[in-house]
Amino acid sequence: MEKMLIGQTAKPLICTPVVGETQEKIMAQLAQILEKKPDIIEWRADFFEQIASTDAVVDVIEKIRKAVGDIPIIFTIRSSREGGQPISLQDAAAIELNAEVCRKTSVEYIDCELSNDPEHIRYLRGIATEYGKKIIGSFHNFTLTPGPEELARKFDQAAQYQLDVAKVAVMPQKLEDVLSLLSATLAAKQRLNIPLITMSMGKYGAISRMIGGVFGSSLTFAVGAKSSAPGQVPIADLRTALDIIDRSMGE
Repeated sequence: MEKMLIGQTAKPLICTPVVGETQEKIMAQLAQILEKKPDIIEWRADFFEQIASTDAVVDVIEKIRKAVGDIPIIFTIRSSREGGQPISLQDAAAIELNAEVCRKTSVEYIDCELSNDPEHIRYLRGIATEYGKKIIGSFHNFTLTPGPEELARKFDQAAQYQLDVAKVAVMPQKLEDVLSLLSATLAAKQRLNIPLITMSMGKYGAISRMIGGVFGSSLTFAVGAKSSAPGQVPIADLRTALDIIDRSMGE
């Protein structure tokens, strides 16, 4: 089966997160997830109890790779300031762990939050380029949906850093906020030359996970075993919705 990368398919790819605290829980979750045939796996390493050990992290990635075969892997350390789990690593140490994952593993993607220090982002971009990895420049707001200008700035920021994908995930307070996110996605798609990942979270935003691709989002997140963000839809339901939209909008 040909490897499916972000931005290279007509329909949005379905990514499923792995959020176990231990290697045993990670591999058990992964076995459940793989039965549902996701397109991409995200390992949320901020849930991992041994995140401070580079060797332990690399070992888990090797085991994930053996289990998933050619399915692309996103390695993510989500900071607590953007909705992640509290971890013992400071920002500089987390960036260096990302760099080591670039050097020592076969993951395809590294998630790098745009709130990181600009020098850290440029450093990681250089390492990723050297080792053939792609960087997802991400922004998350679990409280609200910023205005159109701020959303546009986040997309543009990822492009200005020469990152490979721009990701924006925000929380709506009302349905109009979902429309704002979708409109900003469409505008960024028309303006930029990198793939986008966008979602509006929570109950109002669940619809964006299904129709985001129409507006330019190249990937959507679904529940395989445990959710990593509010509003994620079970993978089977999401695949059905994407198929219906694809058929309905087909030529």
